[in-house]
Amino acid sequence: MDVWFCSAVPVFTWRLLFLSSIFQGYWSSMLDCPLTCSCSPIEIFCNKSDSGNFFPLLALQDPASNGSNNNDIEELFRNITSIHIENWTELQILKDVDMELYTGLQRLRLEGVVFDCGCEIRWIQLWQLRGEAGLHTQHLYCKNGASKIRLRSMSIAQCDLPDISVAHSNLTVLEGGNVVLSCNGSGSPVPEVDWTVNGLHSINTHQSNVYWPNIHSINLTLVNVSRDDNGFVLTCISENVVGMTNVSLQLAVLFPPVILKLDEPVRRHHTCIEFTVRGFPHPTLRWFHKGREILQSEYIHMEMEYYQDYLEGCLTFQNPTHYDNGNYTLVASNSLGSVTKTVYGYFLEPPFIEDDAMSFLFLVAPTPEDEAKSPEEDSFGMSIAVGLAGFGCVFLIVIFVLINKYSRRNKFGIKGPVAVISGEEDSASPLHHVNHGIVTPCSLDVGPDAVVIGMSRIPVIENPQYFRHGHNCNKPTTYVQHIKRRDIVLKRELGEGAFGKVFLAECYNLSPTKDKMLVAVKTLKDPTLTARKDFQREAELLTNLQHEHIVKFYGVCVDDDPLIMVFEYMKHGDLNKFLRAHGPDAMILVDGQPMQSNGELGLSQMLHIATQIAAGMVYLSSQHFVHRDLATRNCLVGNGLLVKIGDFGMSRDIYSSDYYRSLGSNFIMKPIDYLIWCHTMLPIRWMPPESIMYRKFSTESDVWSFGVIMWEIFTYGKQPWFQLSNNEVIECITQGRVLDRPRLCPKEVYDLMLGCWQREPQQRLNIKDIQKVLYALGKATPVYLDILG
Repeated sequence: MDVWFCSAVPVFTWRLLFLSSIFQGYWSSMLDCPLTCSCSPIEIFCNKSDSGNFFPLLALQDPASNGSNNNDIEELFRNITSIHIENWTELQILKDVDMELYTGLQRLRLEGVVFDCGCEIRWIQLWQLRGEAGLHTQHLYCKNGASKIRLRSMSIAQCDLPDISVAHSNLTVLEGGNVVLSCNGSGSPVPEVDWTVNGLHSINTHQSNVYWPNIHSINLTLVNVSRDDNGFVLTCISENVVGMTNVSLQLAVLFPPVILKLDEPVRRHHTCIEFTVRGFPHPTLRWFHKGREILQSEYIHMEMEYYQDYLEGCLTFQNPTHYDNGNYTLVASNSLGSVTKTVYGYFLEPPFIEDDAMSFLFLVAPTPEDEAKSPEEDSFGMSIAVGLAGFGCVFLIVIFVLINKYSRRNKFGIKGPVAVISGEEDSASPLHHVNHGIVTPCSLDVGPDAVVIGMSRIPVIENPQYFRHGHNCNKPTTYVQHIKRRDIVLKRELGEGAFGKVFLAECYNLSPTKDKMLVAVKTLKDPTLTARKDFQREAELLTNLQHEHIVKFYGVCVDDDPLIMVFEYMKHGDLNKFLRAHGPDAMILVDGQPMQSNGELGLSQMLHIATQIAAGMVYLSSQHFVHRDLATRNCLVGNGLLVKIGDFGMSRDIYSSDYYRSLGSNFIMKPIDYLIWCHTMLPIRWMPPESIMYRKFSTESDVWSFGVIMWEIFTYGKQPWFQLSNNEVIECITQGRVLDRPRLCPKEVYDLMLGCWQREPQQRLNIKDIQKVLYALGKATPVYLDILG
């Protein structure tokens, strides 16, 4: 059993509580300062004679106000360090309790004050003998009848500090139990004894007994002890005119554990299942997942802290995947009992559909009601089942014949702009260029454009993120690399975008020099026809984009749903987050996570980043491609401060304030990422006037966006027009206003921005000229690449 016993005197609290019980109603009548004294925040100086024979207490300046609580009084007395009493002829007694309240008192000066010898000033003699408050350096006297003697020489029988003892030392009790605590105070004069129980939740009673000549006993009875009193400190005080002594004991209440909180996983620096458990003795915690106990490791472990009888913490996951989905059960146990609670943890959607999940037959065990059915009901049900099965077989045969028919026509050379991603084991599948629905000599003799992905034949539409100017009927076939699904092993989710989710994965047999390599995998979550068209078109277009500052596209996997694209993995993520992590506000929470970095980006690094993006844009322009969504969120950062243009679609759920929505011809503002005009998401804060008003996109509109990218770089990733609403942004851009010059931006760079933001597209700077200027500015200062550590 645990026992706490403390004989040290709490400096102030018990005295204040005790005196409060004695002087109830007295605080409001206290003076600001004794009339015979002058006071400062740290000193009381009394040098005037007064007819009073006791020293008045110092009071608050406004004792009638609600602010005169115990904390204010405590602060007031603690600040007083010096009390000087001089020539107070009528002052006969100075009480111990008067001085003990001034807990910060360092010096008590008594000049020309002669007390009557007696037990009432015994405490001053004790202070002088102990050297407290500087009294040992003073010559103090008291009157013994007609004579005056030194205070040190005063001898008073039966006048000493009281002794105190407790008879009950076992303070550990079960919740709901009863306990009696006995406290004895002895001394001459007989002391007053009491227990301080302010704040105690349990029912309590006090019984006082005096045993002459010098013992005062008091029993404290606690009934139906509450768990809320666990750790409560009970103090018994014994006091007479000489002074005060006390003893303190801590109450330990035993109770079984209870789980107060068990939340679903939340994403912070790591993913966390928060919990709060209460119990005493402190319970042991065990976690179970799918019926098996979790063994802690660096990937999943428990972090917690103790607060009295509370345990608060997290079950922490590092990069959880869909394999970690499921029920998590917390079991809390101590010697008094055990309690369990379960929460469902959802971390990642399974990217692949397992074969055993694609079953068309569901075996159900018969129930007693089924067995009780009549033979006629069974016969009728069987007939229905056979009929449905027969209809299903006929339907499948018809589908098979149609597929076989169109498959042969496609295989044997139907001409026209048809794009196919086959599901065969070949290492590559042909992808023909599409003509975006434009009638050309090479398309007059064929049917509508179509895309066949797996078993679906889909009409081709314009890709929402890229499109090509001009068409060439004689362009050679585009080949898209086909990657087998078994060669892709997912590791963790990176984000989610327009097509679906993006994962970090390991890919085998992708490089002839490496057994496996890290890649970024984009899945097609939505299997609709439109989504499949967009997915196929982007695969074809990205295959044609090969440049050192364009994110490398490796190929597709179309063995089964979901369809997958495979890209190179850029270690440091998107440029916007990278800028914020290496800016002056790097330690501010970004997406709920504290960012840490190795220092701020300098001018040379910023120019280096901008030059690389410009180089990628020069390449896109040479290929007659218009990106239409250039922004730092769609650029990625690799090792060595390598920056590449990409569009994984990850930005659309992460940067929800960067886009804008409208339906129809009028702008209707919604609190989401893109402006949707005829169901198309538009990043208006990066768009020029002609794109906002007429939805016209060109190489020149990309140049405008690049000016905004430079502004983002030199503001460490701030959102353009962050102080304005979406309506106000549209109004500003269409009226000709431009972004202000960033504080750290050189004039030469801001001039480039202004050249990108010319209202007339033909007046904007050429991207090649911009790259040359940026390259020249960057060469003026060497580029240090130690930012990435």
